[in-house]
Amino acid sequence: MLAIALLFFGGAGVSAQTPEDVNQGKKLYLGHCSPCHGQTGTGGRGPNLAQPRLKHGASEEAIADVIKNGIAGTEMPGAWQLSDREAALMAAYVRSLGRVERVDLPGDAVAGRRVFERSGCGQCHIVNGEGVAMGPELTEIGVRRNAEYTREAIVHPGAAVPEGYLYVEIATAAGRTVSGQRVNEDSFTIQIRDSTGRYHSFRKQELKEVRKFSGRSAMPSYQGRLGEAELDNLVAYLASLRGEP
Repeated sequence: MLAIALLFFGGAGVSAQTPEDVNQGKKLYLGHCSPCHGQTGTGGRGPNLAQPRLKHGASEEAIADVIKNGIAGTEMPGAWQLSDREAALMAAYVRSLGRVERVDLPGDAVAGRRVFERSGCGQCHIVNGEGVAMGPELTEIGVRRNAEYTREAIVHPGAAVPEGYLYVEIATAAGRTVSGQRVNEDSFTIQIRDSTGRYHSFRKQELKEVRKFSGRSAMPSYQGRLGEAELDNLVAYLASLRGEP
């Protein structure tokens, strides 16, 4: 069972492939990789590969090397039985999983940027180094998420909670209540970030209650707060963010 243990880091563009090459790469992926990484590369036993930047995948050549030789000290084995061409085809397909293709959208991206700024989105999200990292960074959201997902995240944030995100409410024995995103947790402590971006760390023995809400987001819904044209424009702007100069 092949598992490609690739995490965030650098990335290069997907090389040109014929339809036959893409189809062959997909077949190889489904046969070797999908049991661990899922049929669409979104993860399972192995990490999510449907991302524009992969720690061990700064290029297709680097991904092919991981496929052939594995990653020492991890569960990622090498697939020595594959030919160099098969590894290259699979690597190209893996790179394609993390990039959403450009599509024509009804909104105006320039007007959408004004909606983004007027709505205070930068108070929680970073774009090209500007903003606050309360929520996910959006600099490359256009290559990571399609327009339908982005629209859903704006109007129904709880239905589009990022993988690994968990909203918690904490009550201390002294009567203090704090809520926000869980940043880290172990057997003895828990750390969270509240809606202002401030970090809090607690020893569990000092807590009265810890409530965890799967599928709940700190982001407010913009349904009814934005008109349809404004929503179209905002989605078009976010779709245009592809990490390019």
